[in-house]
Amino acid sequence: MKATKVRRQSAAAESAVHPLDRTDKSILRALQRDASTTNVALAAKVNLSPPACLRRVERLRQSGLISSVVALLNPKALDAGMLVLLGVVLDRSTPESFALFEKAAVKVSGCMECHVVAGEFDYFMLVRTRDNESFNQLHATQLLHLPGVRQIRSFMVLKQVLSTTQFPI
Repeated sequence: MKATKVRRQSAAAESAVHPLDRTDKSILRALQRDASTTNVALAAKVNLSPPACLRRVERLRQSGLISSVVALLNPKALDAGMLVLLGVVLDRSTPESFALFEKAAVKVSGCMECHVVAGEFDYFMLVRTRDNESFNQLHATQLLHLPGVRQIRSFMVLKQVLSTTQFPI
């Protein structure tokens, strides 16, 4: 008599993302354009019944393809129309210096993004302020005091050519 082993699917296999079909892609494109669209309106746009559409959207959320739903605000209307890119070079390239910098960088007023990069800089930061004067104030009170920083290069955005949150699908 032979014993048979029951194989369990791994957690990774259970949560594997289903391949996206045309309808999934249509849903994602529509939600990127306007996430406030009602389920009924979304279903009509993608030619599904509302319950089927809701199931698909929920599956896309659970799989992690939809990470959040947000309102995009107008920076100029909120008095944060100046956009500045910062290239940051640290004194040392150690895990400790990177951790200290990152902990402080997330607290910088108006910091919208902070990325570790390869190349001439260690980090790129994207900061929004009201104007030159407010950036100078931010620079003097916060940026110059970030831990482990050897150099900060500021690039004032003169004209925004493209800024999008829509991922190409």
